[in-house]
Amino acid sequence: MYYNEDTIIYLNGEFVKSAEAKIDLYSQSLHYGYSVFEGIRSYKTIKGETAIFKAGEHYSRLKNSADAMNIPFTYSSEELITATYELLSRNNMQDAYIRPLVYAPANMSFTKNTESFLVIAVWKMEPFLGEKLLKVMTSSFQRPNPKGFKIEAKASGHYVNSILASQEAKARGYDEALLLDINDFVAEGPGANVFFEKNGKLFTPPTKNILAGITRATVIEICKELDITVEEKYFTGDELKEADAAFFCGTAAEVIGWESLDNVKFPKAWNETVSSIIQEAYQCKVLHKEFKRSFVRA
Repeated sequence: MYYNEDTIIYLNGEFVKSAEAKIDLYSQSLHYGYSVFEGIRSYKTIKGETAIFKAGEHYSRLKNSADAMNIPFTYSSEELITATYELLSRNNMQDAYIRPLVYAPANMSFTKNTESFLVIAVWKMEPFLGEKLLKVMTSSFQRPNPKGFKIEAKASGHYVNSILASQEAKARGYDEALLLDINDFVAEGPGANVFFEKNGKLFTPPTKNILAGITRATVIEICKELDITVEEKYFTGDELKEADAAFFCGTAAEVIGWESLDNVKFPKAWNETVSSIIQEAYQCKVLHKEFKRSFVRA
């Protein structure tokens, strides 16, 4: 699904075949989830060029995550961006998902490492959450307490929480989960940030208890460009159920609307929402396409 015998990865400064790469089975990352990663996308633009969306922001966050987790990091963003474009070319890919991972060496203790390793893999990805409006459920799992974890870091171990929540939702017949924070305010999805719409205005949780997504920041940029009001605030699941519309956003998910939350359907037709305008504007932005749809404030 992710690679074949011809797939190339970037491993510790070299391009090697994925099928021939090795990892130490005593790695601290394998045993304890002690690693950091990024999710990045590249697109074939309307001019036929390959463009990695916000590559600088992603690789800057990768370094910040490594620093936050005390993982040695010796790469520059420029070096990794150049390597990623070369990796895409070697795998003959333009529309691709890109996964850089910084992982630890053999270490069965909890002591700080003096070195780390880096791999970048690319693969083709179908729409991560599909293309239909989502049926979402409030998870029984909460987002981790920010006093217990470096929530601002995109650390691999954090995503055990995401896997449990997403699996729970799908086992109960839903498409995805919504997680609350330790104070029972809406936090985020397993791998995406949340926005809701009410009377033409957008709302999203503040960054204190969530991962500050790069796609989330892009949605806020789009709102400013289109003169759409967006407010960061804490809100409950009950308040969210009274919204006109809601959506997830993330690198993998892109912008994907919801049909319902806990079987409560959102009243406004998706194609009549401000949220759908954001969805279309986002697609134009990643493809370097001019956005022409007009927005008329309600």
